Amino acid sequence: MGVLYGYYAADDDEEAARAVLRDGDRPTGSDFDELVVKGVDPADDLLLAESLITGTAAKALLTTPRRCSLIPVRGEGEVVAVTLTDDFRDALASFDAALLPDVAQGWAAAGDFFTPPDPDSLARFLTGLAALARRAVTRGQHLYCWICP
Repeated sequence: MGVLYGYYAADDDEEAARAVLRDGDRPTGSDFDELVVKGVDPADDLLLAESLITGTAAKALLTTPRRCSLIPVRGEGEVVAVTLTDDFRDALASFDAALLPDVAQGWAAAGDFFTPPDPDSLARFLTGLAALARRAVTRGQHLYCWICP
């Protein structure tokens, strides 16, 4: 089936931790504004797109506080959650949506993916993530990602 990634918005880490509780075979994210995808890991796969959108070198992003920091969760670790930075949220929220397909093209061509992605799929993902970021900014929320193998 592959790894599922749920990008979502929450008020704080404590609230975000609730998204990783299991309901049957999947995380319970129904109370959260979220975007669920396969194969876009926030630590590795998203790094190049984050660099292109923020204008910050990927190497510098790796040392950014709270970038992909594990948040405390309940349970046995079958689902984990990590933080995305507010800088990325803000840059994504204010990024020109018309340029997201161009970012996706560059990301697909230069990214280090296990399987080469479809640029159109990446563009749809970035468009959805940007919309999520805009809603999060409006509500004063942070972005997170739960990971379910």
